[in-house]
Amino acid sequence: MPLPDPAPSMLPFWAATLMPVPLLVGAALWGGGWGLAAFGYMTVLSYALDALIAGSGNAPEGAEFPAADALSVTLALLHLALLPLGVAAVAGATGLGGGERVLAFAGFGLFFGQVSNSNAHELIHRGARWLHLLGAAVFVSLLFGHHVSAHRLVHHRHVATAADPNSARAGEGFYRFALRAWAGSFREGLRAETALRARADRRGLHPCAVQVGGALACLAGAALAFGLPGLLAWAGLAAHAQMQLLLSDYVQHYGLARRISAGRAEPVGPAHSWDAPQPFSGWLMLHAPRHADHHLHPGRAWPGLRLDREATPMLPRSLPLMAALALVPPLWRRVMDPRLSRWQAAG
Repeated sequence: MPLPDPAPSMLPFWAATLMPVPLLVGAALWGGGWGLAAFGYMTVLSYALDALIAGSGNAPEGAEFPAADALSVTLALLHLALLPLGVAAVAGATGLGGGERVLAFAGFGLFFGQVSNSNAHELIHRGARWLHLLGAAVFVSLLFGHHVSAHRLVHHRHVATAADPNSARAGEGFYRFALRAWAGSFREGLRAETALRARADRRGLHPCAVQVGGALACLAGAALAFGLPGLLAWAGLAAHAQMQLLLSDYVQHYGLARRISAGRAEPVGPAHSWDAPQPFSGWLMLHAPRHADHHLHPGRAWPGLRLDREATPMLPRSLPLMAALALVPPLWRRVMDPRLSRWQAAG
């Protein structure tokens, strides 16, 4: 009887996600080339390695990844330590010059947006309560706690329909989408949590009160520690990370829609998310670019998420690069609208 294929190594995920950490610490404490190295790692090096490294395949069905939770917990705890350090650096409390503070803002913000967001997203889907709460704490620290409710209770249910505020419509520019998605996810997340509490007859604090209260506590702590510059730095880094999460939502569902029949949407399928197969950014973002399989199997451990190049539309470049392109709506539409039309015609 042949042995099953071995599960892919976890080493690329550990290396890709942890290597920026010492660079960011150096950028916060000493500035200089450390800040440039941290920013370069998250941008130029990531894009270059995506082009140079051969694509990684799919894990065998049923493969288990006992080290996945260990990496997720490590990254979450590092995030909770790095965020105050980044705030101190950007606020000027570590003695950096003006240009060094800008580089620190860019480097820390990209790490929080690409690594911390992706990791927290995976944690809130874990079955263990403490892992879910750890992921929620990361989102609350980024002043985006309502995403925990909206993503699980609204986005996964209504993705690729008009009822989901985080699914971008064809022709919709990113900036209009971002305003609609942020406000809509807060409103719909609050509504979904309230309805869930009523059905389950739950007592205690409303989750949205914890999310908002936690965000205010973070800002108050930043102000007490570093004054107004600290408050602005925390809010700025959080906004940077939030925008990257919204960019991911925008890019990964742009223009894709589920068919509606007799008032009901068809089941979610692989055709309702844009995927990106590039390997290095996939390791860096814990396979977040394999988004279609996540919607099909929300509980699947992130190292086991699969690509289906036949059934799933593919982005022409990596997810971070396409997110950068989305910041210029005319260029985005020039690249993506023809691709979207071809995919719809083929379907």
